[in-house]
Amino acid sequence: MMPTFIIDFDSTLVAVEALDELAKISLSHNPHKEKIARQISEITHEAMEGKIDFPTSLAKRFELFQPTSEDVSQITIFLKDHLTPSLSRNKEFFQKYHEQIYIISGGFREYILPVVKELGITENHILANTFTYDKKGTITGFDTTNPLSQVNGKVKAVTTLKPKGKICVIGDGITDYQIKEQGKADVFFAFTENVSRKGVIAKADKIIRSFDELLFAYDLPRSQSYPTTKMKVLLLENISKEAVNKFQEEGYMVETMDHSLSEEELLKNISDVSILGIRSKTEITKKIIAKARKLQAIGAFCIGTNQIDLTNAAEEGIAVFNAPYSNTRSVVELVVGEIIMLYRSVFDKSSALHKGKWNKSAKGNFEIRGKKLGIIGYGNIGTQLSVVAEALGMQVYFYDVLEKLALGNAKKCQTLQELLTTCDVITLHVDGAKTNKNLIGAKEFEQMKDGVLFLNLSRGHIVDIDALCAAIKQGKIAGCAIDVYPKEPKSNAEPFVSPLQGLPNIILTPHIGGSTEEAQRNIGQFVSERLISYMNTGSTVLSVNLPTLSLPAQRKTHRYIHIHDNTLGILARINAVFAKENVNIEGQYLKTNERIGYVITDVSITQDRDLMKLLTKIKGTIRVRVLY
Repeated sequence: MMPTFIIDFDSTLVAVEALDELAKISLSHNPHKEKIARQISEITHEAMEGKIDFPTSLAKRFELFQPTSEDVSQITIFLKDHLTPSLSRNKEFFQKYHEQIYIISGGFREYILPVVKELGITENHILANTFTYDKKGTITGFDTTNPLSQVNGKVKAVTTLKPKGKICVIGDGITDYQIKEQGKADVFFAFTENVSRKGVIAKADKIIRSFDELLFAYDLPRSQSYPTTKMKVLLLENISKEAVNKFQEEGYMVETMDHSLSEEELLKNISDVSILGIRSKTEITKKIIAKARKLQAIGAFCIGTNQIDLTNAAEEGIAVFNAPYSNTRSVVELVVGEIIMLYRSVFDKSSALHKGKWNKSAKGNFEIRGKKLGIIGYGNIGTQLSVVAEALGMQVYFYDVLEKLALGNAKKCQTLQELLTTCDVITLHVDGAKTNKNLIGAKEFEQMKDGVLFLNLSRGHIVDIDALCAAIKQGKIAGCAIDVYPKEPKSNAEPFVSPLQGLPNIILTPHIGGSTEEAQRNIGQFVSERLISYMNTGSTVLSVNLPTLSLPAQRKTHRYIHIHDNTLGILARINAVFAKENVNIEGQYLKTNERIGYVITDVSITQDRDLMKLLTKIKGTIRVRVLY
């Protein structure tokens, strides 16, 4: 039998302490409003922790402000906009099971009733205090004969009820726990979505961070098939606060680290992670993927994904997303700035001035206008750089192993050698594939023009650093800007060592091509949104390893996601399971790539609870999950 739920109102059903908010409204024109509001909040906290009894706290608060009927009208509107997020997601549950739900509060019925009635809960299931009024209808105080204004008020109020089945109390304060403590309830859930009180948590039978967790515990209808508050997101390498906020708003548990983790360290931290966010330094190997049994998605908060074993991730049903466009502008601006700085020897002149040496000379200093820029890798960054450089008067050449459309007046080189022998400035913007290791070495430097400028803002292993150093020392390269290195420190605390240090007209930057606040904010928002969309809807738009499916909105259906080996007959076997279980299919979507098949099936809400097990048993199945 479904239990009876007795749910606290303040900081549980709504995300605030209503009486405190009422006080702020009432005090809005008081010159000491901030000081008084703090005093009221402190009294509330003491009562919730059990440091003072509730009647005392109520009386003390009413000594500090005098609400009016207009104030009550305003707080009612305010509270309707401040329902606890996980409750808002589950309004249908409250409406459907309202007969077994009671709302209890030391607050006041006058503002609680209009809020709770919209959930379908009947008036006689609302247990709360009431104001007292004078003949003019002015609020004069509160009814001291109401049990809820007294010591053990919630216990006394619950005693009069005749609930069905077990009684579960959900709340955030010590007065909620007292209902269980004095034998009037079977279970006390400490609710921590809005506020977490150590003294209350210590006494709880169970801790829940959302209403989804409560409904999940009793296998009741809910908005989330598996509560996000029970799912962990691990974000490494100082990923933007934008991403952290996005996940927290969705209710996920979020852990952040400002550095990368080695394989050994990640193996110790990955077992309970559902979503993993990394940047370029953290390697996701087959061994890590095998250990990550709960992992459903990986976000690369950068452009490249060569640090992730994409094949093994797909074979385990783990979706991978990246940010192919979000930091493009930042990288392009740095490249253009560095070309100008190198042609003017700005860094060497600046360093000399810091040492007291005046070296004013035009010799060896040039404008970038008219110079030939060679772009190796004509992807998102290369093409935007092409447009910006041409606007500055440069002649643009590019080389790419794939057929690419030239933008503006850019000229495509048929071979890498053609570009190397033609251009005055050469900049690398290729991906980090292993096949690109030492793409530029001694042979390639020899083919370049004397006095060339050379830039690498792509990946460190693409350039033979020793060969680069030799070319610089020989005078082949007049200036160089390097942002990426074969071996980079894992954190800012580690020292950096490179043979490039101390060489003339060399700009060394610590992998900051995309490290602008704008880029990191855009990346944080973009990748987190892709990950959340995948978790909430199954959408794989812009996934780099799973077939791409863009899905319509889910409307009152269960959505089954089936990831499988791309072999013949699986869709037929999936549909055979639905047919055998008499499940009505309302929509179905299929996409495959050379290795993986991805099927989304929307079915009517009435369905067999063993459906997941049956779908998982289909030969070739990689992963099955359900959304509703």
